[in-house]
Parts: sequence; C-alpha cells; structure tokens
Amino acid sequence: MLSFFPEPYPGELIYSTIARYHLYSGNLDCKDTLEEVFQKRTVIPSVEIGSHLNILAQQMGPHFSMENLLGNHTIYSFYALFLSCEKRQQILKDVQKDGKGLYARLGMLAGSICRKDGLYYCPQCAVNDIDQYGEPYIHREHQLQGIDVCPHHQLLLKKYPINPSVQSRIAFIRFEAKRMNLSFLQSTEPYFYDLQVMLAKMSYKLLQVNINQISREKIAKKYRLLLRERGLITTSNHVRQNDLYQMFISKFPIGFLEKYESALDMDNEYNWLRVITRNTKRHVHPFRHLLFLYFLEKDIEEFFKDVKEDHGPFGSGPWPCLNKAAAHYKEHIIQEVSVTRDFKSKFPIGTFSCSCGFVYVRKGPDTSLKNIYRIGRTKVFGEVWQAKLKQLKGDGTYNAREIGRILGVDSKTIKKFLETSIETSNPSKTNGYSQRLQQYRQQLLEGLKEYSDYTRTQIRNLFSKEYSYLYRNDKEWLFDNLPQKQSRVMPTGHVDWEARDKEYLSKIKALYRQLIVKDKPVRITISLIGKQTGILSNLEKRLDKLPKTARYLEEITESTQEFQFRRCCKIIELFLHKGEPVLLWKVQRIGAVKSYHFQEIKPLLEKYLRARQAVDNYKQTTS
Repeated sequence: MLSFFPEPYPGELIYSTIARYHLYSGNLDCKDTLEEVFQKRTVIPSVEIGSHLNILAQQMGPHFSMENLLGNHTIYSFYALFLSCEKRQQILKDVQKDGKGLYARLGMLAGSICRKDGLYYCPQCAVNDIDQYGEPYIHREHQLQGIDVCPHHQLLLKKYPINPSVQSRIAFIRFEAKRMNLSFLQSTEPYFYDLQVMLAKMSYKLLQVNINQISREKIAKKYRLLLRERGLITTSNHVRQNDLYQMFISKFPIGFLEKYESALDMDNEYNWLRVITRNTKRHVHPFRHLLFLYFLEKDIEEFFKDVKEDHGPFGSGPWPCLNKAAAHYKEHIIQEVSVTRDFKSKFPIGTFSCSCGFVYVRKGPDTSLKNIYRIGRTKVFGEVWQAKLKQLKGDGTYNAREIGRILGVDSKTIKKFLETSIETSNPSKTNGYSQRLQQYRQQLLEGLKEYSDYTRTQIRNLFSKEYSYLYRNDKEWLFDNLPQKQSRVMPTGHVDWEARDKEYLSKIKALYRQLIVKDKPVRITISLIGKQTGILSNLEKRLDKLPKTARYLEEITESTQEFQFRRCCKIIELFLHKGEPVLLWKVQRIGAVKSYHFQEIKPLLEKYLRARQAVDNYKQTTS
C-alpha cells in the first residue's frame, strides 16, 4: 500500500487522480508511477476506464475498493446499465487483469458513435474546481460520447489542448489552468442547444444510477410498457416498427440524428431503433438509449423508479373473477386471457372467462393495478350469477334496483333477465303477448280506416301507444299497413343564377379574407363556407349553376393535408418571429397532427423552412 495517494475528487476519472499523483510524487519517469500504483511497469493507462483496478485499490488503501473506483471514477456505469449480467461479470474480470477485450465488451469499438478525440472540460466547472480544490481535474461526465454540453452549467465543452492520442502511451495528462480557456462566453448557441442540454443532464443522471439494481432485461421490459401505452405494441406482442419510426424521427429536429451518427434506415432490419426494441443480444450505444428515453418523454429518475416492467397488455395472471354472485368474487383464479384487437381504436381487448361461467371483457392496456378490477362489458353472466338472481328475486325482499346493486349490474339488466326467465317458463305470458299484439293490430287497422287521409306522422301521433308497441315487436307488419310515404313537392320558379353567382362570390371572398387571418386556423371547406354564409344547400346541390363561385371554391378550399400544412407553416412563422429554433416535433405537437399524417407533409415543411431561412439570411446580408 502506498504511503500517500490523493483522494479522488467527485466525479473525477481515476486516470486524472493518477496523473495528479504522478505530479505530487515527484516522479520524472511515468514508468516509476506505474510501478508504484499498479506494481507493474508495463501497464498502459486508459482514460475512460483502465485495468488492474484491484491492485490500484489495494495500493490506495483499505477505504477504496475496485467496485467503488469502477462505478464512481470511470465511465463504466454509462455503459453497464445496458449490458447483460454475463458481460458485466466478464468486465469485472477484465479490469482486474490487463483489460484486453474490455472496450469490445462495452461496445465502445463496434458500437461507438461520436468519438471524442481528446479530453474535454467545462470552463465553469474548472473555475469552481480551482476555487474549491486549488486545481482543475478531468470530469468523467465531460468525456462521454455524444455529450457536447456541461450538464451542470449548460456551457459547451471545450477541448483541452493536449491530446492523449498523440502523447506517449504511458504518459499521464493532468489538467493545468494555464492551458485552459476559462472564458464563459459562447459566440453562438448551436441549433440543437436545448436538446443537447437535456441529453447532457440525462447522461449525468445515468452515471448516478445504481447498476446493481437494474439489468438490461428489466430496461427492455420498461421500454415495452411505455411503447404499449402509446399503442405501439400489437395484440400479438410485436412492435409496430413503421409507426414507431415515424413517431421517433418526428420528435427530433432536422439533422440532429445525422449529426450524432444515429440516423435510421428503415430498410435495414438491424437499424439501432429496431434492435433497441427487440430482445436481442446486439449492443446499442448508451447515447442512443438516451435518445429513445427522450422520445418516450421519460427522465432517468422517473424511468428507473416509477416505470414498471411490461407483462403484456393485461399484466401477468392469474386475474380476478368479477362475478359478484360467486363466492370467489375478486379472487385471482382466472389463469388465461384471450387478447384480440379493437377494430377502430386498435387497442387490445382482453376476454376473461371464469369456471363459474362469468365472462367479461375490457379494453387495455392496463395502466394501474386498479384496472384489473374493471369490467368493460359482461359477455356471459353464467349459471352461478343467474341462480343468485333467482334466489334474490324469490326472497321477495329486494326490488330490481337493489338486486342490481348486489349483483353489480343495472336495474334494466335485472328486469331483462327476469322477463326472459318468466316468458320461457310461463306459457301464459307468451299467450298474453300474442293477445296484446293482435289487439294493437286491430286498433291500428280501425284507426287507419277512420282516418284514411292521415299521413304516417299523424297516425303515429294519434295512436302513439299502439304504434310504439308494434314498432318494437312487429315492425314489418306495421310498415306494410301504414299509409304510403308522401313525396315532397319542390316549389318551382325562375331564379337568376347569374346574379346569384355574383352575389355568392362576393360573400365568399369577404368570408375568406376573414378566415385566412384567424389566429387559430380553421380548415376552409365548402361546408364551413356554406354554413357561415347561409347558402350551404345551394353550394351542395346547385353548384353547377354557379360557375364563378365553383371556380373560386376550387381555389380556396383545402384538403386535410393542405390544411395541416398551412397550420404548421403558421406555427413555423411564430417560431421565426420569436427568434426561437424551429423544431419540427414541436410544430407537430402544437399543430396536433398525427405522426403518420405529419410524415406526409414533413418534406414540404422542410422545404418551406429552408426557403424562409434563406430569405431571412438574404435580408440580413443586404441590410
């Protein structure tokens, strides 16, 4: 054990601590430092992680451990969360030895993106370090691939002038204040600044996560739950990759994914977005996981603490029987659920069948534990339920509403079951039904003879009781015997359509000028114009007689896509007017355009935005 070794600063890379030790020890030869620290002169220092950490921890003293150094003073935890448990164990063995294969296991070779050529620092952090500790040091959060901004001070990171890759392999680089640009001034903020800041903060929080409490498999299940809540998981438990792709790329500003080497090719079956949503052994860079979490709108803390793991749209069984008539009510005895898809909403529908005969369905996915006790619709009540109904009715102490409350249904359902039961078990009830039907038929026929000149509506008003009963129970006979429908006679008269055409055109032009400048855009359609001018009927039925009006309407009316484009352009203009960066995902959200519709107009919006920016640049250069 060394008689002296500097205490690592918060978030300091162990490489930086050794570099400070080299200075404090007075060693001139780096190999002497290597021998003192690692008990070997042949160790090659590594900036991000390192090797022989068990020996290093022993040399530093009893209050240090290899796990502490690896978790708090390297960038290992940035990668470890997304590695399998097996690879983590292999890496723990690697760092105790010479570290061969370490970076390959971490995915920093094959899966590396946005590699940093050198060491980086935040000028504000460096100034604070000098004030507090008397010297700057290398922060691990500033060396992460893909991170260009300090998560603490939101300043762009600056590159240290000495690059480890062009120095001796065994040399240690220590930050020196005299070599650093400690100015806080930034000439311009990059186009993606807000997003870069958010990702930097997420990356720092990721370094603080306890890697022993989470695994790659758990993260994958959390992802699936969030995708399921967004309707991106099919009833057969597959990811809707095309829909996910469209929603994902619309979340990021133009050019961002390309800048950070994370562009997506949907023709590639193994693009990183497909891989990250599948249970595969392929590695995905942590920065891309941050992009995915940003898309899912989940902060690191919220994701790891609050988001549950996915167990299907209705969780894992068994599920409760919700038959209030059964002795096992709310007991979890249903072992299987049949999952289908709702035709309209595309959401999963779960059918739960109990051995007591009770079958209920509900729409998923379940978003809380309370959902498992919710019935969407009861398909079959079963013998147990019906037996309980007969028992309660036979007691004679409950009315229909009270029985419904006991059995968990509406009073109308109780009456329906009781009537059905009585009719099937009591022949006299059927005879009574037939007698009433004949009676009402006869009464209506007599009324039709007496009021032979009455219309259908007048007959219905005069014999409302008989009409209603026959309509419910014998509609075909009723309509066969009612008077014939009377056709409406349209009034005839000469209309000066040419004058009316001019009048309508003038009205519509005036209305259009009002509609097009509204703060909240509305889609311009024939229906809207017709209703607001009071001429909808003629626009729908007589437009062929109004040629000028028809031509003008053809020019100004909008399809849904044209309206969405105009609405998004208006939002872009607002961003430009305020001097804010135009993020198309924000435009989509404010414009309330669905992702698959937004993808159709996105190229047009990009073209429009480029044209507007070109105009603005021209004005600036000529002013």
